[in-house]
Amino acid sequence: MKPLFVLLIVYVALLAFGSHTSFDKGNIFAGNMAMSVMLLFTAIGHFKFKTSMAAMVPLFIPKKVEIVVFTGVLEIVFAIGLSIEATRFYTGVALITFLLAILPANIYAAKHRINYEDLYKPGPGPKYLWFRIPFQLFLIGWTWYFSIR
Repeated sequence: MKPLFVLLIVYVALLAFGSHTSFDKGNIFAGNMAMSVMLLFTAIGHFKFKTSMAAMVPLFIPKKVEIVVFTGVLEIVFAIGLSIEATRFYTGVALITFLLAILPANIYAAKHRINYEDLYKPGPGPKYLWFRIPFQLFLIGWTWYFSIR
């Protein structure tokens, strides 16, 4: 839920700030910068909560902590790529692929009640998927709209 708030607040703030200054770079800029800030926000979690997030990776996959750290680095790379107009399209395609690829980990985490912030507390469980799956689709749509189309 926090990433959604970050995304929307940054987007609205950039639009509002831009409309009252000479900094108005438009809707596409605001959408990509909002996604970039959200990705930087979520990347922090990959480093701060790496042990708990590693539990989201299914048991049969080795090097869980390394995967979590790597995906955090990827999110930083995506944030940078969306910020550069020349790389935005390809970054958007890669980000959509990434968002689709990580959805099974989110489903696994919900099924096993994994709390990515605190491994010793149970997560919300399968009911979380009622938010997570639509949110993931929203992020895919957002990326397509602002970065690819």
